[in-house]
Amino acid sequence: MRFTSSPRGARLARRLVAHRLDDWGYPYASEANETVTLIAAELTGNAVRHGHVRGRDFHVRLVLTASVIRIDVTDTRTEEQPLVSCAADPETDGGRGLFLVSQLATRWAVIPRPSGPGKTVWAELQV
Repeated sequence: MRFTSSPRGARLARRLVAHRLDDWGYPYASEANETVTLIAAELTGNAVRHGHVRGRDFHVRLVLTASVIRIDVTDTRTEEQPLVSCAADPETDGGRGLFLVSQLATRWAVIPRPSGPGKTVWAELQV
């Protein structure tokens, strides 16, 4: 799905992920739902904060296979590539999101957007 590149869009995307996982048999209070929803919150928040291009939306794709839940978040900003800091400054308010994703996800990566400028950050959770 496509969402406006705004805090409201990120919030709606996070809610959609939680709802879809519940529909797929991972209830809201389950570890899988809470973990993937937290990952979604971090990735969509980053897409809005660091991947925003005026007039362009970000995309979220959620896929369930036999034992893996995968979320892809795609934005259209090419020049800002995400960095993972293992030692975020404890005095700052940010800088821990992708480190958190790296600790929660089974696998994750950043790849070029397949159809145009931008990038996709994806994460998988083994369930």
